[in-house]
Amino acid sequence: MADTLAALRSLMASHSPPLHALIVPSEDYHQSEYVSERDKRRQFVSGFTGSAGLALVTMKEALLWTDGRYFLQAAQELSDQWKLMRIGEDPSVDVWMADNLQKDAAVGIDPWCVSVDTAQQWEHAFAKKQQKLVQTCTNLVDEVWKTRPPFQINPVNIHPLEFAGRTVADKLKNLREKLKEVEAHAIIITTLDEVAWLYNVRGTDVSYCPVVHAFAVITASSAFFYVDERKLSSEVKSYLEENGIDVRDYGAVSSDVALLASKQLTPSSSANETLCDGPREMEIGSGTSIAEEKTHNLIWIDPGSCCFALYSKLNPDQVLPKRSPVPLAKAIKNPVELDGLKKAHVRDGAAVVQYLVWLDKQMQEIYGASGYFMEAESANKKKHSGTMKLTEVSASDKLEGFRASKEHFRGLSFPTISSVGPNAAVIHYVPDGKTCSELDADSIYLFDSGAQYLDGTTDITRTVHFGKPSAHEKACYTAVLKGHIALGNARFPNGTNGHALDILARIPLWKDGLDYRHGTGHGIGSYLNVHEGPHLISFRPHARNVPLQASMTVTDEPGYYEDGSFGIRLENVLIVKEAATKFNFGDKGYLSFEHITWAPYQRKLIDLSLLSPEEIDWVNAYHSKCKEVLASYLDESETAWLKKATEPISV
Repeated sequence: MADTLAALRSLMASHSPPLHALIVPSEDYHQSEYVSERDKRRQFVSGFTGSAGLALVTMKEALLWTDGRYFLQAAQELSDQWKLMRIGEDPSVDVWMADNLQKDAAVGIDPWCVSVDTAQQWEHAFAKKQQKLVQTCTNLVDEVWKTRPPFQINPVNIHPLEFAGRTVADKLKNLREKLKEVEAHAIIITTLDEVAWLYNVRGTDVSYCPVVHAFAVITASSAFFYVDERKLSSEVKSYLEENGIDVRDYGAVSSDVALLASKQLTPSSSANETLCDGPREMEIGSGTSIAEEKTHNLIWIDPGSCCFALYSKLNPDQVLPKRSPVPLAKAIKNPVELDGLKKAHVRDGAAVVQYLVWLDKQMQEIYGASGYFMEAESANKKKHSGTMKLTEVSASDKLEGFRASKEHFRGLSFPTISSVGPNAAVIHYVPDGKTCSELDADSIYLFDSGAQYLDGTTDITRTVHFGKPSAHEKACYTAVLKGHIALGNARFPNGTNGHALDILARIPLWKDGLDYRHGTGHGIGSYLNVHEGPHLISFRPHARNVPLQASMTVTDEPGYYEDGSFGIRLENVLIVKEAATKFNFGDKGYLSFEHITWAPYQRKLIDLSLLSPEEIDWVNAYHSKCKEVLASYLDESETAWLKKATEPISV
């Protein structure tokens, strides 16, 4: 790590102009949350493996900013060469740079890895001290990363209409109507899941996310797909052609955006590229273009996701900086997608139950645990009997195996969080096979996991204990459960956003002076990204931006984490639906939630004295539904286990 920093500082010093600081974000050219192995530049530089964070390297310091999900993890992973900056507690990166870097300082960025919003925010902060943002021609991290993983040619797949539910033609028609409404000539789409959804294609360019490294440009009469053509089979090429999509080389997007700005971008044209201008992921295309007549001049970009490099190709006067309409269209699931998501979650719930049955048996046989149902300390005080043992990784591998046996399985939707005891307090803990912990019958075990199926994406968290939980652990679990129930049972008027609802999941925790440092809910893709916007349920201000609407999906996942001791989280996926209410004040219409995740809550972790009769009734009704919908996927012993796990609670 010290050698990496030294090499970077050498390049910074020799850069023209010399750089006083270099920003290394987590994102790739598409502002992705999850990136490919070769795009994990911030991880390579800092050693921090979390999905969110930003590194800043100056000539004397190295700092890393991350959010509350990763405070504990970052503190564990960063070397003493680095200083952890806690978002929300320490000065933001733009404030820190403006206050700590010298006047006239030059701060380097790769403009392909920074959004327009972020770059302009930094420029504004720097202007006060005459500091400047410098766009580097190459990514300096790539130059020092001698072991950077090679580029891979992964095939693009067609996502069939039987799962997509809407044709490409229909999606493009609606998008062009949006262009007409805002009098825009074209829209540039840079976010991977937006491109995949719009063109009904999927891929494997990013682990856990079935997306393709690609850009899209849509005009009133044309649609362009910027991708490495080596990824396209003859079948996919024919499919794209049939849908009126013009395929261009990935690296041609930069010059084509310049042509778009001058109204010269036409189908089957391409342009010469230079290494400095185009994204450096793939080979660069070349060609010519002819003028294209358009009524409107505006080019729509989403400043929160469009990279600064493409924005720099446009005249600011012709840019319409506005949130992309695609995420909202994608978030409101069509009937086919909703049906697929429900079916996928049933199969996924069966896999989780099968895992719990297996794990319960293993914990009793190997560790002498009292098990999922009985409440007693481990009878076997030794770590394990003989040579057999269970680790966080071997256990999660077994869970993946149960999922892999289900119809339409295509892989996991994110790295499984399989965490025991103190590791469960690390909110986004990902176990490593070499260093992970062994399971412990006398400690809480939290597993947050999900899968990609052709008909839907899943995400579920359950927290269990195979020994005797403490009264404090029970109280905390019950508070989390109460918040989980309260949010899931909410009814609210149309126009309500996730910021307004977030408090419902926290009130039971707040009553005891407890809380958690993450949002409460995120959207879920339809065989797409496990984290999907534009809506969310969170205390963060941007949760106010988009109201919840019928046919959206959102998770319900409150938690509580005690550093060095344990962590608790419960998570179900919900569908937003219209609610039948006695009255309809203001003729707004009301909404509610429908649970589509099916797996039991552990009875022995619940302090029944803390639940209201209504909450007990809800748990019983949910458990009854679990037993009903999962029955056909379980064998006789698994069915018997689930019957016991879902027995009605009586006080």
